[in-house]
This record gives sequence, structure tokens and C-alpha cells, in this order.
Amino acid sequence: MQNLTILGSTGSIGVNTLDVVAHHPDRFRVVALTAGNKVEVLFDQCRRFAPVYAVLRDENGAERLQSLVRKAGLVTQVLQGVGALEKVATLQEVNGVMAAIVGAAGLRPTLAAANAGKRVMLANKEALVMSGSLFMEAVRRNHATLLPVDSEHNAIFQALPRNFSGDLAAVGVKRILLTASGGPFCSTPLSELEHITPDQACAHPNWVMGRKISVDSATMMNKGLEVIEAHWLFNALENQIQVVIHQQSVIHSLVEYVDGSVIAQLGNPDMRTPIAYALAYPERIEAGVQSLDLFKIGTLNFQAPDLNRFPCLRLAYQALQRGEAAPAILNAANEVAVTHFLAQRMPYKHIPLLIEAVLEKMTVKAITSLDDVLEADRMARAFAEDWLAASRPGFAARVAP
Repeated sequence: MQNLTILGSTGSIGVNTLDVVAHHPDRFRVVALTAGNKVEVLFDQCRRFAPVYAVLRDENGAERLQSLVRKAGLVTQVLQGVGALEKVATLQEVNGVMAAIVGAAGLRPTLAAANAGKRVMLANKEALVMSGSLFMEAVRRNHATLLPVDSEHNAIFQALPRNFSGDLAAVGVKRILLTASGGPFCSTPLSELEHITPDQACAHPNWVMGRKISVDSATMMNKGLEVIEAHWLFNALENQIQVVIHQQSVIHSLVEYVDGSVIAQLGNPDMRTPIAYALAYPERIEAGVQSLDLFKIGTLNFQAPDLNRFPCLRLAYQALQRGEAAPAILNAANEVAVTHFLAQRMPYKHIPLLIEAVLEKMTVKAITSLDDVLEADRMARAFAEDWLAASRPGFAARVAP
């Protein structure tokens, strides 16, 4: 029996994790669930899975959940705040932590789980992007187990030899090929990107995801963050990580070996597959996923990404080259940009402009502690808001229908 804490249980990864867990009540027990502000969804999960703890981001949400829990006669303890997230990520009785809180908000509890030596199932790529060296050192120092849940990194993990210990050359790997769907605008004329709406950006052709991640997929910042994540997860150099657009989303990533062999992991675009692999590793369990019908697919296509269409991918590679705090700055600026775009306060095409402006303006400092990461994140957000404030009069006319 594996006792689980699910950080971000009301998001798409959390919901899919609980679906897999429900298929295997003899293997998994839910100890703690956490959410941002979806009180009713979290309450329904509490009724179904009876966790010991439920955590919400703010006090008002916690009070509402507490009232619902009390009326339903549940014994779940309701907590709130970042400290509570760290508490449930480090509980002694918890074996595995599904880290699925989107964005920088997931950094502290995910790092706390690594420091506690837990089995960390990483779906929150931003935690590793922001604090790569600190995070990996915490995993090594505390003998934590780190298992990637992102479909691409999980695919790479499956395609690598079981004895891989951080040295690609030692196992004969030449390069990693990260596949990308290209999002909803892979073939949209560039002139039409000026008037893209949030709903259009969130209409991913293959995957069902949250709105922030969907926008990141549309800009390919999601893939840029995954390049940085792959660097840390697999100790891969920048020139060993190549992005390949594969619109069918059937091949989730590939590993090329020095003898010319290329090993790929294929499957339907369903996050329950990598989730199940991480939950049960090194075993495999039923995930409720339909079998892949190769005859129905027929053809698999590939193309190189156009950096004029996807400048966010270029910015991510540049941040990886600069190192130190640059990836944390990149991530923070992107989060601010996406938040304003989703609120219709800035146009889609200005997302990379804001990120590039912040990267150019900020001094990239060394990262030696979590405080350094959080300070870089704070300053980048402040720079981003200042840039937006100075530019907003011009945005108003562009955003208006």
C-alpha cells in the first residue's frame, strides 16, 4: 500500500491521478489532497477518497471547505496556506507525493518533499526549472526518488536503460528528442496571431489541460520549460536536447543512441499512462487508457519548430544557456504574461515581448539557496508588471474587438 499526497488534486493531473488510484484501491491510499480555490471540487474528492488532510490556498476557501466537511460528517482535517502544503508533502506516513501544482506556487512543497526523501512524482515542471541545481541536490542528498510525470519526460525515462544514473554517454545515448504537438496555432498564418483570444489559445487539439498550461502549449513555452527540465532530469547538455513537432501526439518522445537506434514511447494522448507508470514504478498497472490503434492513425508526421512562430522556445533555450537565475526569471515573466493574456489585458503576441524585456533588463545572479530563487522570481514579476503598466495604453486598442 502506497500512501499518497496529491498536490494540486483538482487540476487535470490531480483528477487523472485520482482516476488511476480509484482503479487500484488495494495499492494506493490517499492521505492528503490540496487545491488552490476549487472548494466544491475538493469537497467532492474528500467525500470519495476520505483523505486525512485537505489543504486550500487561502483562509476563506478553507473555512468554506470546513463547513462542508462538518455538515457531511467527514473526519478530514482542513488546513490552509503554504506551510500546510509543506506539512502534507512531508508527512511521515506518506510514501509518494504527486507534485501537480501549476507554476511557481508548487516549488516550496515539492522541494520539501524532496528534502524529506519522498517518492516525488514530478508534474510541476516549474519547480525544477526555477531551482534545478538546488532541487537535484536535495534529491541526491536525501535519497529521494524522482519520477517524471510530464508525458515527454516520462517517455524519455521509459526509453532510457533501467541502469541510467545520470551519465548519458555511459549508456550510449547521443541525444534526446522532445516531441511537441505545436498547439492550436502550428499552421495559423502569422498575421492572424495578433487577434488570438484566450479561448482559442486554450483549445488544444489533442490534450485536455488547464488554461495556463494550454496557453504555454500554444506559445511553445511549455516545450521550452520542458527543455530546461530535461537538462536537469537527465543531465543533458543543451545540444543533446532537440524539439520535434509531432502534431498527432502519439510519440511522446524519443531517445537516440550512438549505434543509430532510436527508441520511442508511443501511446494515446492520455495523462493516465505516465501517471500510472510513475505511481507503480518499476511495475506497470492498468490505467484505464484505450489501446493505441496504429491502423487508425496511419501516418506519423514530424517537422522542425519555427522560432519565428514560437519565439518563447528560443527564449527558453537562451535562459538555459545563461543558467543561474535565468530560468526562474523566464518562468516568472511567463506566468505574469499568461495571467494578463487570459484576463484579456494584453494581446497574445506580446507574451514573448514581455518575457524578453524582463530577461534583458534583469541581472542574472547565482542561485545558492531557495531565498535566491524566490527573490529572482519576485523581482522578475515586479519588472514584468512595470513593463505592462508602461505599455498598457497601447494594449487596450489591440485587445479590443
